[in-house]
Amino acid sequence: MEFRQVQYFICLFEEGTVTRAAHRLNIVQPALSMQIAKLEDEVGQQLFERTKQGMVPTAAARQMYRLFLPIMRDFTHARTQLMSTDGEISGHVNIGLIASITEGVLAETLTAFSIKYPNVDVRVADGYSATLSDWVAGGQIDAAIINKPRRQLALNVEHIVDEEMVLITSAGYAAALPQRLTLRQISSLGLTLVLPTREHGLRGIIDSFAQHEDVDLAPKFEIDSLVTTVKLVEQTQLATILPHIAVHRGLTEGRLRAHSIVSPRLIRQVVAVSHPRRPLNSATSAFIAMLTEQMRMRTKTQDATEVA
Repeated sequence: MEFRQVQYFICLFEEGTVTRAAHRLNIVQPALSMQIAKLEDEVGQQLFERTKQGMVPTAAARQMYRLFLPIMRDFTHARTQLMSTDGEISGHVNIGLIASITEGVLAETLTAFSIKYPNVDVRVADGYSATLSDWVAGGQIDAAIINKPRRQLALNVEHIVDEEMVLITSAGYAAALPQRLTLRQISSLGLTLVLPTREHGLRGIIDSFAQHEDVDLAPKFEIDSLVTTVKLVEQTQLATILPHIAVHRGLTEGRLRAHSIVSPRLIRQVVAVSHPRRPLNSATSAFIAMLTEQMRMRTKTQDATEVA
């Protein structure tokens, strides 16, 4: 089994057709087909079913992809670091972020990062904390920024920031709500809530605090899309509970209003996770550092606003 064959296999697996894979590899289609055929002969199993829609991976191909993808990523990272000269960072970032981070600081981070490191390509995937952790463990992504899980992970976990979650209403909300509320008050005031579903990491944090206080928040709507949730809150008399960073823009522009939750304060811990046997390349470490700086700046701004 040659390195080139594995590289061709992974590309064909991801692209789904010989045409797209050959174009991505910058080779002719017969050369790709020949190497895949040789690889199938060597492993003694069919890796793809040839259909009119493209190359459909078999169970053997899916297993091979899971096994070889982390190895290929390690090779790419090692080559990138060896080829770096004069301390200049280049290469690729392949990272996962929970939605509240992508909504809060991703655009600003990407803008600053591309200016400082023009030779780095960045790929960002979003998803639930549990899903992103699984992708890191399986080698699909190199690192992820997630809500700290309650269960122990077989991954490196680095603390990023502690952030308060707040009650959010529209700026024109008719009811006169106090600036500070307890979780029990939120339940007793009869607010119509929209919260993430129970599969969402933020909902798990909210529910854990509510259960500790023996409070039933009973949302009317359960929606995982933060964009949709924020739009609903802006345009209606609904309220939600979200991290400050996820609604920073709406608060700054005066479209939303934040009410602090006290007794207890709802704190979520944001962490970076990576695989213990796959060290991060310089580009990914630099991107996480810049993202962390952006998040901590937002948190300091929030704290200063509350004090004022």
